Amino acid sequence: MDDRFVSGMAQDEDTGLELSLRPHTLREYVGQREVKDSLSIYIQAALQRHEPLDHILLYGPPGLGKTTLASIVAAEMGQNIRITSGPAIEKPGDLAAMLSNLSEGDVLFIDEIHRLSRAVEEVLYPAMEDFAIDIMIGKGPTARSLRVPVPRFTLIGATTRFGMLSAPLRDRFGIIYRLELYTPEELASIVRRSSDLLKVKKAEPEGLLEIAKRSRGTPRIANRMLRRARDYADVRNEGVLSAQMADEALVMNGVDSLGLDKTDRAMLAAMMDKFGGGPVGLDTLAASTGEDAGTIESVYEPYLMQLGFIMRTPRGRICTPAAWQYMKREMPGAELEGDGTEQTRMEI
Repeated sequence: MDDRFVSGMAQDEDTGLELSLRPHTLREYVGQREVKDSLSIYIQAALQRHEPLDHILLYGPPGLGKTTLASIVAAEMGQNIRITSGPAIEKPGDLAAMLSNLSEGDVLFIDEIHRLSRAVEEVLYPAMEDFAIDIMIGKGPTARSLRVPVPRFTLIGATTRFGMLSAPLRDRFGIIYRLELYTPEELASIVRRSSDLLKVKKAEPEGLLEIAKRSRGTPRIANRMLRRARDYADVRNEGVLSAQMADEALVMNGVDSLGLDKTDRAMLAAMMDKFGGGPVGLDTLAASTGEDAGTIESVYEPYLMQLGFIMRTPRGRICTPAAWQYMKREMPGAELEGDGTEQTRMEI
């Protein structure tokens, strides 16, 4: 688990509080307008036909509200939701028992669905298509397959690694949504609602916007920052959460004005100091920083690329001029040729 302060992954401190801050209807859910608009239509159509909703696949970076959206879908449909995760379903029998215990129309939410084993997926296919599971009876030459019906249900799968889903599983979802990162204005609305629920004594709009700007487009991070800023304001400013209090609280936690922490800055520094800014391969970068290659690719890189600090090229990762400027370092390879034209050469 990534336990950085600016990580979008769920941490122990988030678990109980996220439930209390979670919206319960599509009307309360902020952001993802296109997803909300189309999902509202599909829900109304399913209710009019008295049928379960089509199976839904949600994908995108962690912390954007996939679990929250699944709970809202179940509430809007007037059904119960059963929440589990891919790694928790170890054997086909575990999934078969889970499906058999659902009621008609219930929602089954599987987080990190790309981590289901192939054997479990094979049980899931007929359940999604025909609402039945195949059970093998006996062993050897006398073994036979028995098809057992299961209640009609809606499967909602969530994943942060869309490319790791097998094609047969992906093709069985009727509705597929990518959740996008939130704008600072949307995050400010989320933090404003959360500040009311957390009973912040006084939250100034500038203070909430300061938190929103540094939360990397992720509601989970924004709410985590709000809690730390609230604590700081309670002690230093009699509970008034101003822009200055938010800034001081986040700087104390190592988060700068762009939402980068010391780990992000260390990775940029390693690329610049050891490899002249790149290009450098992912495995080489992982070995030089002591981080796992998968963690760099899925956790660190996306936000640095969003800021325009890193580019992926066929030869490897490269720090952009914006990254050099941010780190207050002179970019190597800038020379004046004979005609007076400045050219840039990346040196390894």
